[in-house]
Amino acid sequence: MKKIVFLLCSVLLLSCNSKAQDKKEQKEFPVSKTDAEWKAELTDMEYQVLRKAATEPAFSSELNSNTRKGTYVCAGCGTPLYRSENKFKSGTGWPSFDRVIEGNVAFSTDNKLGYSRNEEHCATCGGHLGHVFNDGPKETTGKRHCINGVALDFIPEKDE
Repeated sequence: MKKIVFLLCSVLLLSCNSKAQDKKEQKEFPVSKTDAEWKAELTDMEYQVLRKAATEPAFSSELNSNTRKGTYVCAGCGTPLYRSENKFKSGTGWPSFDRVIEGNVAFSTDNKLGYSRNEEHCATCGGHLGHVFNDGPKETTGKRHCINGVALDFIPEKDE
């Protein structure tokens, strides 16, 4: 009987998970809004991706095949994030870039799938953009910034 009680106590202790362990460190961003304000301003899919770190379906964004010259900005706050000359066709189903506009993208570690990935956020509003991988073009940076198209708006160059 003592062994059973000991075993049950051990299982309970090992399975304890406090709320403190669940909380991600919250970073302050220059643009900060309530959840209700974000919901009112964004489409449902923009909200799910930018604020809840969802992923849009592959090949669903018009921006995936966009080849016009211009700048890709955050759909949540308008911060310039990527330039068209740094976009490349990755075949993955999401807009891909080999570099960011320095200082406008923040990075964190995402372990939601059971392994670590480098997650990208807008440095101004904290909106989830996508992830960065090391399988990009070797002739440039070797990086593939795999970005949800719904997290972006495209601003064409003025002479386009």
